[in-house]
Amino acid sequence: MQPLSLPDLNDRARTVFREIVDAYLASGAPVGSRTLSKLASVGLSPASIRNVMQDLEELGLLAAPHTSAGRLPTELGLRLFVDGMMQMTAPSAEERAAIDSGLQGGAIEDILGRTTAALSGLSACAGLVLVPRGEVVLRQVSFVPLSPVKALAVLVGTDGSVENRVIDLPPELPPIALIEAANYINARLEGLTLAGAAERLRAEIAENRAALDAATSGLIEQGIAAWSSDGSRAVLIVRGSANLLGGSAADLERARLLLGDIEGKEELARVLDLARTASSIKVFIGSENKLFSLSGSSVIAAPYRGPDGRVVGVVGVIGPTRLNYARIVPMVDYTAQTLSRLI
Repeated sequence: MQPLSLPDLNDRARTVFREIVDAYLASGAPVGSRTLSKLASVGLSPASIRNVMQDLEELGLLAAPHTSAGRLPTELGLRLFVDGMMQMTAPSAEERAAIDSGLQGGAIEDILGRTTAALSGLSACAGLVLVPRGEVVLRQVSFVPLSPVKALAVLVGTDGSVENRVIDLPPELPPIALIEAANYINARLEGLTLAGAAERLRAEIAENRAALDAATSGLIEQGIAAWSSDGSRAVLIVRGSANLLGGSAADLERARLLLGDIEGKEELARVLDLARTASSIKVFIGSENKLFSLSGSSVIAAPYRGPDGRVVGVVGVIGPTRLNYARIVPMVDYTAQTLSRLI
C-alpha cells in the first residue's frame, strides 16, 4: 500500500484534518464535530463534519478512542501532518537567547550539556545530544589475572579515564606473559591512540623489533582490540527527563515506559545515529521505530557539524507523540545550526 499524500485528500478533508490535529496537539483531547462546526475555517455542519471524519478514519488518519468520543490523529496522521501540513513557527528572540546562553564558555561537553538543558526546558521534553567520543590515548595499561583463562585488562587514558575489559587468555599462558604485555605497552605504546598503538605493534612485529613471543603479542593485540571495539561509540547526554512526568495516570504510565527507553541509552543512541545521515532535521513518530512502540514517543533530531562540514553529533528532544511539532522542529534545527557555528 502506497503511503497517503496530501493530493489524496480533497480541500474539505484537509481542512477538517488540519483542525483536528491542531486542536489535539494543543489540548491532548479528542476533537468532536460540534467543536469543529464552530470554527469559521471549517464552515460545515456537524453532520457533514462527521462524514468527513469517518472518511479520514477509514484512511487510517484518525481514530476514535470511544464510540461516542471525538477523533484523534493516528501516528500515520501525525506523519502526514508533519511532512506536509504544519506551519512552522520560528524560535522567538527569547527562545534563541535561552539556547545561545548555554554556549558561553567552558569545555565543549559542558556547552553541549547546557544547551541541551535549555532545549529541554523550552520544549518541555527531555533534551538529547549525541556526542562523538574522542579517541583514547594510552597512558598506562595493566593485566590482572582472574582465572586460568580470563584476565582483566585495565586501560588508563591521558585524560584520566579508566576502562576495564575482560579478555580471554590462551590455554596455559604463562603468568609472565601478562607482565611482559603490560611492560611493552607502557614502554612502547604510551601516548598513542588505540589505532596508532595497533599500527605500531604490527610494524614492530613485522620488522622483528618487538621482543615478544607469539602468546604475548597476541595478548597485546587482543587487549587493544577489546578497547577499540566500542571506541567510536558516541556518548549520549540526556537532560530534563523530569519534564516527561505529570498529567493523568495514562500519561504517567507512558512516561514510565519512555523513561525506560531513555535508560536504554545504547538503543536510543542508535536511533539518534540515524539522523547523522539526514541533510537536516529528522522526526521519528511512535512505532515508526520499534524502541518507542510501547511508550508512544516521538524524537525530533538534527545533526550538527564541525568546521569541515562533516557531521560530528546529533541534538534533539524526546517526548510524547503529542508534541507541538510546528514550534519544536524549528527550535531543534536552530540549536543544531548554532552548535555547528560554535564548533
